[in-house]
Amino acid sequence: MTETVSGSTTRRGKGARKGLKMRRVFTSPGAHPYDGVEWERRDVVMTNWRDGSVNFEQRGVEFPASWSMNATQIVASKYFRGALGTSQREWSLKQLVDRVVGKYTETGREQGYFASDEDAEVFDHELKHALVHQLFSFNSPVWFNVGTASKQQVSACFILSVDDTMESILDWYKEEGIIFKGGSGAGVNLSRIRSSKELLSSGGAASGPVSFMRGADASAGTIKSGGATRRAAKMVVLDVDHPDIEEFVQAKAREEHKIRALRDAGFDVDLGGADIVSVQYQNANNSVRVSDAFMRAVETGSDFGLTSRMTGEVIATVDAKKLFRDMATAAWECADPGIQYDGTIQDWHTNPESGRISASNPCSEYMSLDDSSCNLASINLMKFLADDNSFDVERFERLTELIITAMDISITFADFPTEKIGETTRAYRQLGIGYANLGALLMATGHAYDSDGGRAVAAAVTSLMTGTAYRRSAELAGVVGPYDGYAKNADAHKRVMRKHAAANDDLRVVGAMEKPIHQAATRAWQEGLGIGEKNGWRNAQASLLAPTGTIGFMMDCDTTGIEPDFSLVKFKKLVGGGSMQIVNQGVPRALRNLGYHDEQVEAIVEYVSEHGHVVDAPGLKSEHYEVFDCAMGKRYIKPMGHVEMMAAVQPFLSGAISKTVNVPEEATVEDFEHIYFQGWKLGLKALAVYRDNCKVGQPLSTGKSEEKKEPAAAPEPKVIETNRPVRRRLPKKRPSQTVSFAVGGAEGYITAGSYPDDGLGEVFMKLGKQGSTLAGIMDAFSIAISIALQYGVPLETYVEKFTNMRFEPAGMTDDPDIRMAQSVVDYIFRRLALDYLPYEERAALGVFSAEERAGQVSGEDSTQVAAQVESYAQSAPVTEGEAGSGAGAAPAGTAHDTVELIELKQGFVADAPLCVNCGTKMRPSGSCYACEGCGSTSGCS
Repeated sequence: MTETVSGSTTRRGKGARKGLKMRRVFTSPGAHPYDGVEWERRDVVMTNWRDGSVNFEQRGVEFPASWSMNATQIVASKYFRGALGTSQREWSLKQLVDRVVGKYTETGREQGYFASDEDAEVFDHELKHALVHQLFSFNSPVWFNVGTASKQQVSACFILSVDDTMESILDWYKEEGIIFKGGSGAGVNLSRIRSSKELLSSGGAASGPVSFMRGADASAGTIKSGGATRRAAKMVVLDVDHPDIEEFVQAKAREEHKIRALRDAGFDVDLGGADIVSVQYQNANNSVRVSDAFMRAVETGSDFGLTSRMTGEVIATVDAKKLFRDMATAAWECADPGIQYDGTIQDWHTNPESGRISASNPCSEYMSLDDSSCNLASINLMKFLADDNSFDVERFERLTELIITAMDISITFADFPTEKIGETTRAYRQLGIGYANLGALLMATGHAYDSDGGRAVAAAVTSLMTGTAYRRSAELAGVVGPYDGYAKNADAHKRVMRKHAAANDDLRVVGAMEKPIHQAATRAWQEGLGIGEKNGWRNAQASLLAPTGTIGFMMDCDTTGIEPDFSLVKFKKLVGGGSMQIVNQGVPRALRNLGYHDEQVEAIVEYVSEHGHVVDAPGLKSEHYEVFDCAMGKRYIKPMGHVEMMAAVQPFLSGAISKTVNVPEEATVEDFEHIYFQGWKLGLKALAVYRDNCKVGQPLSTGKSEEKKEPAAAPEPKVIETNRPVRRRLPKKRPSQTVSFAVGGAEGYITAGSYPDDGLGEVFMKLGKQGSTLAGIMDAFSIAISIALQYGVPLETYVEKFTNMRFEPAGMTDDPDIRMAQSVVDYIFRRLALDYLPYEERAALGVFSAEERAGQVSGEDSTQVAAQVESYAQSAPVTEGEAGSGAGAAPAGTAHDTVELIELKQGFVADAPLCVNCGTKMRPSGSCYACEGCGSTSGCS
């Protein structure tokens, strides 16, 4: 796509300079990139399914016909600028892309990046084509800010610093708040702050970093609740040799114990609950920065020294193995802390002469100098899979060069939240190119995610991406100069480049697909080293793997970042309204690649559509099951499969990988220890592990205790008269009602009979086939409950005892008032409470109808609908799109996104939060969560 040549373009009056000669790959001379696209007009109306309120409405927006309705909704609601209902409001994707690309092209021309105006036009056209065809996307701040009257902030990831002074600590609070206010996230290492075991200059005891974390956490929570729609994205790191490390490790686990106590006392500690604000440290991810020395002490069972922050002397020793186990135990209990491996991080650091890498951004993929930032972009890998299942190496390389050029240009015009961050970023020009849809690529080509072949493909693609990015960075250094900090770090930077190239040489090719990719990567590294030796490099870092939450939806990716496929069936919104479930397109393609003929493929796809998995699918060989393993469900990828995939690509990344290793609820503390230890052995930079259901705050939970209270001690026996209870039988003819229900795919009926003067007197529950053991047990249970009701046992007693009882089947229900149940018994007694108990008693038990929950929402008017813009451009016809009522359309009151759909199919409950914007369940995206409905994320995007 490009060459470096002498050009006449001037840069700030410095005379003739070299510039990039751009070559067309995706576009043709004389044709605008928009001309070959079929455009159509659509109406975007987004609602909250919990209460029916309209969150966003804009009609007549213009998008390519190939874009899904989900991508259309997310872009129109999140990225279009201008007040709704005014002529200034953007209404077309063309306007959005023109706004952003225009700024990049203009700045590149002014700063001497291009050899001529013709080359600038080629750059402009190629970039517009790539964005409109969903080949890649910049991170969200670019779409929010570039080309607007706002500050031109392009970075989503920030690292701050804090020193051992009160002024620095207060500056940290302020800087973090500014970043959170803008919707981004920040990380910080608190290890410079003296420990609580050391003295102040006045002679008093120091507070220690964990104490100061409380203030920062409260600030983050306040700023979030003051206007943002997601929790603040925040990372706190502490070095393993800090004297307060034990307190840090236990901080969030202790708070989890507090949450359980508050829940059992009847407080509302659900996600977003009124009382959860009293719990500390809930707005940050915590990570321990472990050294190689510590890990070797764990391996040998040795003691490890904790050092004074003031003198550097060892002031205490700990049993390394015990501390490591404490870290694993805390993570087992509440998912924190994660681990960052300092030895590996510093070994791959290109700028050690400028300072250590001490922290990361909240999602752990960006690791660089303190007070710095990184702008991100991600490539849609599925766009480079050819019909013959080969990977289009040439187009992938050319797109990578184009993106790196654009990302570097953005640093030239970008604004930053603080001057310190601006100075560091402009001096080191850190970039974060990455990709999405790796999991979809592997499945479509018949590669199991957890396999040598899958890892080889992933490693080769990652090596090619980073090798090409650094080659382009070296070419840019010859055009506009190396980064300012390069001179004093030249030896270290070259050493790291050679380490990447050596890792590429060691990459073992397994199959035919990755062979040409690896050959191209080898060539890119060799050429890049030669050019860099002459020119230096323009960027201190080039690549990482981000979560790609919102932009992944914008690109219509099936999988995000490095993640495997979430599920085999997905929830698709239709252009004309409504929705339907579909089987991922990678499934039939994978089946054909594995040798199945069309009739077999059709039968297997139909089975997957029905069951959500491939186990026992007709005609499918069991040895092929692993190709269709997903992140969760009937067959999920084992935890070490995730770790080994991360290890396969880590040597080819400048930064790290945003990913959480999910383990089942029955995983042990020993499993956590093994995963964390293997992460170090395999050369990862960071690792976090999440055990299903380890957190108390679950979607739609009531805050009631699941545990039975210990009975009070029996009093001394006394001789007393007792009045035996009297059974009050129901009359022969009594009012009753029958309710049908479905919980986690299991269907049943509740028939409840009442006394004529009101009051529940009997309950019959039907579940399972007539004559089955389950049906018999339910009949016996029904009789026992009915007799007890007639003897005067209050219904509220049963509601209190049986709600939150957890066993399978569990999951989503078809009841709009009770969207999720932890078991059939949990559902039945919630339903009975809603039908037969007064509001005051239900409120005390935490059982509310959907209407009552909606009424409890604060007075923010989310139903106000903006006026429709009266005039639109004439470049695209208005189309009705597909009707949502056809075959396959999802019935009302069932699933609202892919997570809920797979819950219904496979009968499990995904341990994920509900989106505060639209109410649908979010799905994992790296170490964060992303909402498929509206694109909101739980972290930085």
